[in-house]
Amino acid sequence: MPVAMRDSPEFERIGALIDAVAAPSATEVELGPGDDAAILRVSGPETLILSTDLSVEHVHFRREWLTWESIGFRAIASALSDLAAMAARPLGALVSLAVPPEMDRRTLDELAHGMGECLREHEAALLGGDLSRSPGPVVIDVTVVGAAVRPVRRSGALPGDEVWVTGRLGGAGAAAAAWGRGLEPDPLARRAFERPRPRLKEARFLCQSAEVHALIDLSDGLASDAEQVAAASGMRLVLEADRVPLHHTLEHWVMADVALALAAGGGEDYELLAAVAPGTADAAALALYREFNVEFTRVGTVTDGAGVGWVGAGGESISPPASGFDHFEEGV
Repeated sequence: MPVAMRDSPEFERIGALIDAVAAPSATEVELGPGDDAAILRVSGPETLILSTDLSVEHVHFRREWLTWESIGFRAIASALSDLAAMAARPLGALVSLAVPPEMDRRTLDELAHGMGECLREHEAALLGGDLSRSPGPVVIDVTVVGAAVRPVRRSGALPGDEVWVTGRLGGAGAAAAAWGRGLEPDPLARRAFERPRPRLKEARFLCQSAEVHALIDLSDGLASDAEQVAAASGMRLVLEADRVPLHHTLEHWVMADVALALAAGGGEDYELLAAVAPGTADAAALALYREFNVEFTRVGTVTDGAGVGWVGAGGESISPPASGFDHFEEGV
């Protein structure tokens, strides 16, 4: 049902955007877009989980690389991934856009359709947002709301825990690297970059199937996000380079060190890193693959100490293969 708003070019655009998103409703949403704020009903043992995520042109995406639908999809997916990192179920999202005045209605509709596709896929509602003019790059700000009975933090890793990751890493990084050299990425790598899949259901499944002490999503790369878990937990994570699951695009690269660097530091994978009590993840890994066709691979161990260490196939210490994404370095 179209949202009723007063007549003006701005409000007409906002109403059209809401209609184009066509996100599902949720039972917790008493009032969605169209008023000054959304109203959510929350009862029972769950707590609200909130996060916000920015997608800035030339930092997180380039319009010459992707369709506007893919740009919209990625903006929602990256924000929802923060809910997955706490094993929360999504309720909805607030979306604010700053776009150049010359952007036409058709382009905005494409952007909204991509957002709606991702929201529908993960059964999250559009709660509201804002639309403003930008003098330069497109800026997409997504705030997500979720709920969890026992949210998992990145600070809970314990000595002896095993470090596991979902999926395969480096596909998005391989696509960005190809575009950066003026090449067309491998189709699988391109898909990994333009249609990331936040592991929302997988995270909740793992927390029911194994003793998960800490979680983080791999948005900035395995190397960087492992450092975040180590710092928050006051522990040391020791990662085994030969166990890192390479994206299919990278498996047969001649330069194995470059492939590993992309898998460890490329970022934008939106997989999960989990610190799991020893002996509780093997059965969960099999069940996860049967249920979601998603791999779960052990890549290291938690020990006393600080920071992240890397070891080779023989257990020898090696230099970190990559450092991960930094928002204040040059963007994509």
